[in-house]
Amino acid sequence: TVFYYLHSYAKVMFMRKKTIIIIIIVLALALAGWLVVKYQQHIATEAEISAIKKDKIVKIEVIENSTFGKLMTESSDLDANTVNGIYKAAQPVHDLAKIKVGHFLELVYDSETDQFKEFRYKIDSEDQLRVYRNPDFQDLSLEVIDQPGAMITAEAELVVETVVEAVAPYWLAVVEAIPYEIRIKIANGVVATSMYEAAMKNNIDERAIIELANVFQWTLDFAMDPRVGDEFVFIYEERYLDGEYIMPGQMLAGKYVNAGTVFDHYYFEESADNQGYFDGAGNSVQKMFLKAPVEFRYISSGYTTGTRVVMEVGLIGPHMAIDYAAGSGTPIRAVGDGTVIQIGRSGCYGNMITLRHNGTYTTRYAHQSKFAVKSGQRVKQGETIGYVGSTGCSTGPHLHFEMIKNGAKIDPLKEVLPPGTAIKEENKERFFSEIKAWRQELGL
Repeated sequence: TVFYYLHSYAKVMFMRKKTIIIIIIVLALALAGWLVVKYQQHIATEAEISAIKKDKIVKIEVIENSTFGKLMTESSDLDANTVNGIYKAAQPVHDLAKIKVGHFLELVYDSETDQFKEFRYKIDSEDQLRVYRNPDFQDLSLEVIDQPGAMITAEAELVVETVVEAVAPYWLAVVEAIPYEIRIKIANGVVATSMYEAAMKNNIDERAIIELANVFQWTLDFAMDPRVGDEFVFIYEERYLDGEYIMPGQMLAGKYVNAGTVFDHYYFEESADNQGYFDGAGNSVQKMFLKAPVEFRYISSGYTTGTRVVMEVGLIGPHMAIDYAAGSGTPIRAVGDGTVIQIGRSGCYGNMITLRHNGTYTTRYAHQSKFAVKSGQRVKQGETIGYVGSTGCSTGPHLHFEMIKNGAKIDPLKEVLPPGTAIKEENKERFFSEIKAWRQELGL
């Protein structure tokens, strides 16, 4: 009897387990089926997205000795009336007679109809000209033509379109900001030979490195200051257009460790009148003068009040200036805002420019090959004023640079320069809040 009950109990438990297993299998199959359906739906959705057609863009490169009309006639399928219409519409906002070599004329065709719909031309890295069909033109034409009982001939329709053109032009033109997609990029490196080599080793866009150097140009002289083992990390915007990387954008934050000393700079817009780069304490890093007036190879002769002999040109005496060796034609930059008070040939100085910055400071730039400014012209810090040469008493291409303070020549490399405008106390809380995340990314 006991055996019978045990056997019956075991049989019942086996049936229960079998039922549970069957239920689990059914649920698993149902779940799998649901996942397959969802997966198929997901795939279908992505397929639908990828199937969305983009407008076709045809690019025509501007080459030497070409004109807008010639390029559009020879390299596009647009008729003369369309080309002339685009040119005339653009005239009030941008002169297409001044297209630049290396830029592109862009023709946009509708993805559905393949009809030409828009003309684009990137004026520079920030702005573009856009000429597009006026959406009101056709509607207005139909409104005039489509009158009850009207008998419209081809000639009459042409007259109507002419009248409409005067009221609502067929083409509209506008200069607008290029609609870049902005992505944030963090880059870093360690200097083994130069910052440029470190950037190339880490696949950093060289244009971004140039921007980084520009941010630190008041703090570091990248021709003289970098040391082996220096570290840098910076955060900047990358600009994309139609999914394609175009160029680096705004430098947002950067850190450079030079021989153990940490320099960190941040971009901040305090107001319309004060925006730029500041250190971690909120002090402007933009000083009155740049660290150097030219991208140079080395300093060929430093500042000295002692006797210096240059036998090649027969000069004996002090050299109260800095000579920057650089290739002939290298751009020379104004170290600060100022006015051109002297320009021309000046004895042993050769071709020379003198800038007056204020009542205290004046700077001179000698041995130039040619000038880029005129007498009396106001110039901004960093603006090209001329080009390196070897005119006057010179033994080779270089820039002879002098700084004069209150009428006396001084050593520009030892002068303690006044700082730029600091962030106001009432704005510092906002500044510290904005740079908090950047400081963490920089490891500070």
